Amino acid sequence: VLGLLLLTPVRQLLWVITAFTAGHSITLAITAFGLFRLPSGPVELLIALSIFFLAIEAVRKQAGKTSLTIRQPWIIAACFGLLHGLGFAGALADIGLPKGQEIWALLLFNLGLELGQLLFVAAMLGGYWLFGRLAVDRQKLLARPALYLVGSLGAFYTMTRIFS
Repeated sequence: VLGLLLLTPVRQLLWVITAFTAGHSITLAITAFGLFRLPSGPVELLIALSIFFLAIEAVRKQAGKTSLTIRQPWIIAACFGLLHGLGFAGALADIGLPKGQEIWALLLFNLGLELGQLLFVAAMLGGYWLFGRLAVDRQKLLARPALYLVGSLGAFYTMTRIFS
């Protein structure tokens, strides 16, 4: 979500985060009901690569370049959401869904995740705004380190998935 936040203009954030949630909701439901399943290893690797990709795209955006991801971040958010839903499904399979209440459990899980993501975005934007009230360079102090954090974690996670 931090990667999407660094890539997306504020006026589009709600739609981009919702597209991500819609994507993972679809694959989570399909997987939870046993209609589709992928091995966790490749899914985890692709999730890690998606995080690294977002960091690269955010760096490209800062450099003034453009791409489909930069122009229409909701498309990539929805696609990555589909992928991340497969990862959530693996974790959810470990704890299981209550019998007879699977639909409600999935709905509430996804609504809770959406709310959590939106609260995270609100907290990050609030902090960014507060720093803007100080005489500091927000780009240098906050945005750039956050971008490198996302990229480094994405690269690290990718490497650990490749070598494990």
